[in-house]
Amino acid sequence: MAENAATKVDIFFSSYPERTYPKGQILVFADENPEYVFYVTSGRVRKYDVSYRGEEVIINVFKAPSFFPMSWAINRMPNKFFYKTETATTLHIVPADEAIQFVRDNPDVMFDLLSRLYKGLEGLYGRLVHLMSGTAHSRLVYELLIECRRFGQKQPDGSCTLAISEVDLAARSGLSRETVSREISKLKARNIIQLVSKTIIVQSTTDLEMLLGAEL
Repeated sequence: MAENAATKVDIFFSSYPERTYPKGQILVFADENPEYVFYVTSGRVRKYDVSYRGEEVIINVFKAPSFFPMSWAINRMPNKFFYKTETATTLHIVPADEAIQFVRDNPDVMFDLLSRLYKGLEGLYGRLVHLMSGTAHSRLVYELLIECRRFGQKQPDGSCTLAISEVDLAARSGLSRETVSREISKLKARNIIQLVSKTIIVQSTTDLEMLLGAEL
């Protein structure tokens, strides 16, 4: 987020009530109109749907500083998704009409919001490409790359540490837990990733990109 826009956003949203929720707290249910916009100051919130098999399919993950659900707030279309905390999360709750008026009154904030929206769409388009024409292998590799770029902890040796489970990778990539486990084992055997405790260490994102390019 651009510095000036980020400062405006933080000042505006921080003047509203703050709430802290534990991991796994559902903030908004599908088919529920939330009435509020949530501004994340720490933690992460996932936007997801539930498949016919009862499995979560993750659409997006919001991290600090971001605010949602702007699609509903702007268009007032029926909300079809769940929003749930992925970690312990602190956020501010703002009446939707007041949040929208703030965005309208600040073109730089609106431009920044639009910029981040298009970046998110590029990631979504990538998922669609691999969903429609890729293999389970390419879908998982793509998801690992997205995780490294958005949430990974870069290490001095160039590796990237991901605090994510196979269950969450399955929900993000649209694969089964068993398929993710099998593909993870293949990457581990090639020394492209390591499993340490509850983390995945990606030795080199360049190697992942080369794998992705070779498959496509």
